Amino acid sequence: MTLTDPAAGPPAAGASRTPAPPAPKPAPRRRPSRGLLIALVGLALALALSLSFGGRPTTLAELVHAVWTPTGTVADVAIRELRWPRTLTGLAVGACLGVAGCLSQGHTRNAIADPGLLGIYPGAALAVVGGSMVLGLEAGTGSPLQAVLAFAGAVVACALVFAVGSATRIGVTPVTLVLAGAAVSALAGGLVSFIVLSSDAALDTLRFWQLGSIAVRGGLLPDLVPFMALGLALAAANIGPLNALALGDDTARSLGVSVTRARSLGLGALAVLAACAVTLAGPIAFAGLLVPHMARGLLGSDYRWQMPGCAVIGAAVLLAADTAGRVIARPGELSVGVVLAVVGAPFFVYLARRRRMAAL
Repeated sequence: MTLTDPAAGPPAAGASRTPAPPAPKPAPRRRPSRGLLIALVGLALALALSLSFGGRPTTLAELVHAVWTPTGTVADVAIRELRWPRTLTGLAVGACLGVAGCLSQGHTRNAIADPGLLGIYPGAALAVVGGSMVLGLEAGTGSPLQAVLAFAGAVVACALVFAVGSATRIGVTPVTLVLAGAAVSALAGGLVSFIVLSSDAALDTLRFWQLGSIAVRGGLLPDLVPFMALGLALAAANIGPLNALALGDDTARSLGVSVTRARSLGLGALAVLAACAVTLAGPIAFAGLLVPHMARGLLGSDYRWQMPGCAVIGAAVLLAADTAGRVIARPGELSVGVVLAVVGAPFFVYLARRRRMAAL
């Protein structure tokens, strides 16, 4: 190694000089407000498309007429009596699944987590088929009693996962939550299989309920609005602690955050929101997985922006998937669960192969 004498002065002309490395370019600054505006524009577009497409083609003039000056024409009835309730249901279900997905990935610090990871879907299915066998419910998707059973099963399953996951010396952790969710899901799935093999009525009920559609359950929406409001309020209260938990449990404790209380609050919101979505639309996979990643790409990792962004993007994604199902299979339709599965399965494989995104 050659040492340079400071008194020797600058190198002579023509001497070789090692060029200094170029300074790194600063990363472009993400503007969450701009991302939220893009999400709102996408939601407005998805809302207009949902009202415009159906079994009967509708022009823009007919849509404007039905919204502002209805006179009872066929297009008015189709838009106001059929598509509008379905669109409202899609808005509610999409917002619930988006926020629930944000909470599940945030509290488990796992980029491939969704509400189903905590046993919510198998728990709701077990309650529905068990009620069908014990109470003799007919196969269908619009029964209020079936909705109550689905809601109760989802909440109980999530509570059981939390109870099992917290029964350790160190309390609840992301790893114990995932393991408890897998165990409860396997138990509920096994019981569902046993029941449907023992009862033809339960099999018919499960087949109808597992469609994952927002087409025929809009009448239940008014009864679930208070529960949705409660879930969203709990999720909003969880934003600050969730930002602290993203830095690690020890750091969150040093900032004065009670980790157990924060996770209880977040999982309570997750259970209520996912139960409302399951009650209205059945099990819809991949929405809670896709939406948080889209929100992080647009809004960043700050949950003050990401949480409301997930609600907006979730509603837009669900409406877009439902509209695509009506257009692709016209004059019939594909359920929104099928459309999201076709899109979400490859995305899930892509995430699983990227190790650096496996944990948040």
